Amino acid sequence: MLSLSLFVLSLSFFANALSLPKTLRTTNVTSSAALGPTSQLNIVNAKIAPDGFTRSAVLVNGVYPAPLISVQKNNQLTLEVVNQLTDTTMDVETSIHWHGIFQQGGTNWADGVSWVTQCPIQPQKSFQYQFNVGSQTGTYWYHSHYSTQYCDGLRGPLVIYDPQDPLKYMYDVDDASTIITLSDWYHTSAVELGTIFGPVTASSSLINGLGRYSGGPTGPLAVINVQHGLRYRFRIVSMSCDPQFNFTIDGHRMTIIEADGNEVNPVQVDFLPILAGQRYSVVVTANQSVGNYWIRASPNGNSTNGGLNSAILRYQGAPAQDPTTTAGPYQLAFSETNLHPLTNPAAPGVPGVGKADKNIVLAPGLNASGYFMFNSVSFEEPSVPVLLQILSGATQASQLLPSGSIYELPANQVIELSFPDPTAALGGPHPIHLHGHSFSVVRSAGSTTYNYANPVRRDVVSIGNSATDNVTIRFTTDNPGPWFLHCHIDWHLHHGFAAVMAEATNQVATEHVPTDWSQLCSN
Repeated sequence: MLSLSLFVLSLSFFANALSLPKTLRTTNVTSSAALGPTSQLNIVNAKIAPDGFTRSAVLVNGVYPAPLISVQKNNQLTLEVVNQLTDTTMDVETSIHWHGIFQQGGTNWADGVSWVTQCPIQPQKSFQYQFNVGSQTGTYWYHSHYSTQYCDGLRGPLVIYDPQDPLKYMYDVDDASTIITLSDWYHTSAVELGTIFGPVTASSSLINGLGRYSGGPTGPLAVINVQHGLRYRFRIVSMSCDPQFNFTIDGHRMTIIEADGNEVNPVQVDFLPILAGQRYSVVVTANQSVGNYWIRASPNGNSTNGGLNSAILRYQGAPAQDPTTTAGPYQLAFSETNLHPLTNPAAPGVPGVGKADKNIVLAPGLNASGYFMFNSVSFEEPSVPVLLQILSGATQASQLLPSGSIYELPANQVIELSFPDPTAALGGPHPIHLHGHSFSVVRSAGSTTYNYANPVRRDVVSIGNSATDNVTIRFTTDNPGPWFLHCHIDWHLHHGFAAVMAEATNQVATEHVPTDWSQLCSN
C-alpha cells in the first residue's frame, strides 16, 4: 500500500476561497478582459445561451469561452483556481490542464490531470498552480482535465507572446482580437453524454463563443474586424471535444506560421483541417473588397449554410449583416508533411525507423465493451494519482497503477512511438496528445514516408484513418514526470483511450511538491 504520509498538512491555504461570494450570474458573455500571469480563476456554474439554447454550464469567471490568459515568454504564472461549482447535474470536482505547456523545471505537479498528476479540486476549495513558461512561445489553451468536464464549458485560450518573434515581419496585428477559438457545443450535459458508447453529435459549433444550431434562432455570430490592407496573425485554437474542423475564410488565403506553439516555415493554404487540441497561427491579408466574408469551421464536413458553424470577417466600412459570399474554390491543399520547423528542424536521435534509444509500438484498439485501448489495455483512473504513487516510492512500471497503462521511459533518451492501423479504434481520425513535450512527427497520417531531417514539431497529431497508416513520433526524455498520452476526443479518453509515459521516475521521486498539492488528496 502506498504511503500517505505526505498529507499531514495545514488547511489554512483555503481560507480565502471559503469567503468568496456564492452568487452566480446568468450570462451570455463571449469575451472578457484578458487575465495575466498572476490571476484568479473562479470556476462557477451559470446559464448561458451561446447558440440561442439556454443551459447551465461550467465557466471560468462566468464567461464562455474562458478568459484569454495573456503572458510573455519567460513569465512565471501563478493561477489560483477556486472551485465554486454547485450544479450536480454536471461534475463538481475539477482540475485544469495548461495544454502544451511543458512544465519543465520540476512542475509536473502543476500539469493539472486528475488522477495522473493530482487529485481533483473539491467544491468550495482552491488550488494554486505555479509554473514558468520558460522559452516557450505561441498559441496554447487551458481546459478542465477532470472527466469530460471541459465539454460543459471550462476551456479557453492561452497565448505566450514573444517580443522578439522571428516572424513578426509578416504581420501587422496580433492581439486578443485576432484569437479565434473553435468549439463544439452540446445542449446535454457531458455527464450524460459520457455514458454513450459510439458517436456523440454536437448541437452546434461555436466560434469565439457564438453560433447557431439547426432549427434554432438566427442569433448573432462572432465578428472578426479587419482593416483593408493590413496583415493579421489569426491564432486558431481548436477547443473541440470531438470533431475535426475544416477552417476556411471565403476569398482569403492563409499562411501558416505556427503549429501547436512551434514556428514553421511559412506555408500558404486556403483550407485548414484542425483536430481537437491543435492550434495554428495563420497570416491573412485583408486584400479583398470591403465587405463581409464567411469564416467557416465545418465539423467533420458538415454544412455551413445559414450561418451554421460560421463567423464573419468584417472589413471596416462594411454593413453589419450576414455575408453573401460563397465557399471555395480550394486550390492550395493542406498537408502536414509540408510543415517544417523554422529552427533546429531535425528529429532527435539517429535517423531511421526503430533507431531511437527506445522504440514503442502503441497499437490502437477497441474492445467488445466499447472501451478504447492501447496495446489491448484500456486506461482506468487509479485511486491514487500516478505522481503520488511515484513520490511514495513506486518507481517502476510494474509497481504503478493502472497496470498495463504505464510505460517507463529512461532519462535523456530518444523515444520513438508508432501508432499502427488506427482503424482498429473506430471513430477516427484520432488526435493524440502527449503532455510535457512537443514531438517530431517523422511519419504523418496519409503518408508512407519517414522524414527525420525536418519534420513538423507539435503536441497533438492525427494518427490517421487508414489501415496502412503508422504515424510515428520522436521526442527526448528531458522532462521528468508522469506524462499523459491520450486521444483528445474527450469521449474516447473517457472510455479509456490513454496511457502514461512515466519519464525518469527516479528523478521524479526526489522532487518537491507544494504542501497544498498534497492536501488535495486528503479532502
